[in-house]
Amino acid sequence: MNKILGLGNALTDVSVILKNDDILTALNLPKGGMVHINDELYEKIQQMIGQHHVTITPGGSVANSCRAMGHLGVPVGFIGKVGHDKIGQDYAKSLTDVGVENKLVLSPTLSSGVCTSLISQEGERTFADHMGASIDLKAEDLQPEMFEGYQYLFLEGYLVQNHELIERGAIMAKEAGMKVVMDMASYNIIQEDHDFYTNLVDKYIDIIFANEKEAKAFTGLEPYEAAKKLTDYCKIVIVKIGEKGSLIATKEQFSEVPAQTVNCLDSTGAGDYYAAGFLYGLINGHSLSQCAEIGSIIAAEVVQVIGTELPQEKWIEIKHKIAKV
Repeated sequence: MNKILGLGNALTDVSVILKNDDILTALNLPKGGMVHINDELYEKIQQMIGQHHVTITPGGSVANSCRAMGHLGVPVGFIGKVGHDKIGQDYAKSLTDVGVENKLVLSPTLSSGVCTSLISQEGERTFADHMGASIDLKAEDLQPEMFEGYQYLFLEGYLVQNHELIERGAIMAKEAGMKVVMDMASYNIIQEDHDFYTNLVDKYIDIIFANEKEAKAFTGLEPYEAAKKLTDYCKIVIVKIGEKGSLIATKEQFSEVPAQTVNCLDSTGAGDYYAAGFLYGLINGHSLSQCAEIGSIIAAEVVQVIGTELPQEKWIEIKHKIAKV
């Protein structure tokens, strides 16, 4: 079976359901987007959510996908950066506990990163990232031996903010004969750095995941036309259209796969789990439509819980559902 290597931010998620969007307004946080925050704003957010129930789980977009793939038995590894602290130790354990090869780089000075996920009443999440050691992952931290034995590199789109790092990762993967997969990450990052993003996708990316906002930020088009346009850059394009499902496009074919109908409590991790299911299907020889169906099965499970952790018995159920695809 092909092996998948993830490269992304090693962040611990602090998830909280908001009673309303007043906190987002007060702090001028873009609803549904992602922003990096400094120590002062981090402390302010923690104070403002102090009266809410908080759920703490290991996070990071691509790392979530890697842990999900680990649960499914996919041979997978993950590169990220954490601090010499308990959060970092717990993070490493969260990988190895589910069979993900730990390729974490340790920072001797910075604390491990924390992502506060502010969940609106309708389930939409806004990320406030206190990056810590995760943002200190540098291009020179990547070594050729990290890529040995893997056939796919799964890049986190949030890393676009570090041009040298994400481009070095893509180049090293190509030099190792790997296919490069990327999740677009966040519409505001695409808008802020569109030229570099376009060049990166055009030169290196074979498979891309995007949601409606991200696809529009990149192409200026609505989902159906955006999916087709993205095939000018990538061999396989997946555009997720929320509760309506997903669009799968190549130069030769175009299909729409419906989403599973469930009650969404928290959309955190939905795209990450979808990607995990899709890649699981891909390396196991399923058709692209079947890959999307598997992705939808897993995404439907994670939106029914707060955070991105599912109990082991739920993974057993998921495997039974996948076997029927």
